[in-house]
Amino acid sequence: MSHPNVELIKRFYQAFQRLDAETMAACYGADVRFSDPVFEDLRGAAAGDMWRMLAARAQAFSLSFERVQADDHRGSAHWVATYVFSQTGRTVVNRIEARFVFHDGKIIEHRDRFDLWRWASQALGLKGLLLGWAPPVRRAIRRQASMGLQQFRTARAQRD
Repeated sequence: MSHPNVELIKRFYQAFQRLDAETMAACYGADVRFSDPVFEDLRGAAAGDMWRMLAARAQAFSLSFERVQADDHRGSAHWVATYVFSQTGRTVVNRIEARFVFHDGKIIEHRDRFDLWRWASQALGLKGLLLGWAPPVRRAIRRQASMGLQQFRTARAQRD
């Protein structure tokens, strides 16, 4: 039998494959910290809401994962998400290295690393290819993602 934290990572990504953001969020501790090149510092419920937003907006989505490793404190995985970026209709294949920290059977820190320039080249086309490396473009990508998450969270709070 594999380590319980290996099973936790697998449960997280299997839920992601089904776009089951509630199960994904349930894998997180209440005070989880999430970061990636776009969402640089999400904490607590904001991290789960990011997955809820992404799952709700997913188009032509598929996900694979491999190289899952974990011990009592830390873990890692490699995953690939393929989807249509809704703002441009362009297909993105994003290759991501994930690192995790665990406490009491939950993920308390989740850091994803990927090449933002490569992502921008796929998602934004020529503009992303030519300017995706530039700090102003990266800031714009982050700002737009942050605003989208804020709008999603506001709408969700109004429904609840």
